[in-house]
Amino acid sequence: MPHGLCSLPSSRGGSAPHRCCIPCHKSTFLHTRITENGLHTVVLLGLAPEPSELSFRPPPVLLANTLIGSGTAGSPGVPGKPGQKGEPGRNGTAGEKGEPGKEGGIIGPKGDRGYHGMRGERGFRGFKGAKGSGVPQKCSAFSVGISPRKSFPPSGFPIRFDKVFYNDENHFNFTSNSFTCVHAGVYVFSFHITVRNQPLRATLVVNGSRRVRTRDSLYGQDIDQASTLVLLRLAVGDQVWMETFRDWNGVYASSEDDSIFSGFLLYSDKA
Repeated sequence: MPHGLCSLPSSRGGSAPHRCCIPCHKSTFLHTRITENGLHTVVLLGLAPEPSELSFRPPPVLLANTLIGSGTAGSPGVPGKPGQKGEPGRNGTAGEKGEPGKEGGIIGPKGDRGYHGMRGERGFRGFKGAKGSGVPQKCSAFSVGISPRKSFPPSGFPIRFDKVFYNDENHFNFTSNSFTCVHAGVYVFSFHITVRNQPLRATLVVNGSRRVRTRDSLYGQDIDQASTLVLLRLAVGDQVWMETFRDWNGVYASSEDDSIFSGFLLYSDKA
């Protein structure tokens, strides 16, 4: 029989020669054949031939139902391809809370003061303010004096002032020698009188009532000054003037000395 062919019955039926895995000559030996389902069948025929005449190499993988004899272990197979990436695992449980960390070190010393920053740019011009109410300011003021020929006025009567320093509103009347209130509010009144030759008793009178008094008991040719300043609240129509009394009328004026009576509205009452 040709080398590599066997006359044993085939698994497909009949005894037609077929190729075996081991040459079939000399003594009886192991015989394999492939069945219909692709499995190897091993049959013990007799003694195996010389090792030099064997051309059989056991298959790399032997199935579970394959009968084998004792033989030499084959070489390791080729490494398989890497498998597919597996699905992510489940999240683990939260760990226990750690212990608090240690406190920081000692606070360092305060740093040096920094330099002044650069001057900023000039800002934008502001919006124009709203128009005012337009209410005119109330004004009332006067300042008068006496001329030398009016020195030593009679006591018990308003002093006759005939020298004008300011009376633009004409609120001081030179006929009655008194100031008449036109705007109710708080006023400032003052007088500075030069005293000579005889003593002085002067008073500021409001509507016939002596409100402010002053005196200077000067005698002889000496010259002195008597002065007073007071704030008074007046109503519309109130009159204010100055006079001397008890014959102490040492009011004096000359080319070098003046006796002055002044007053002005500090602020008016709200309407």
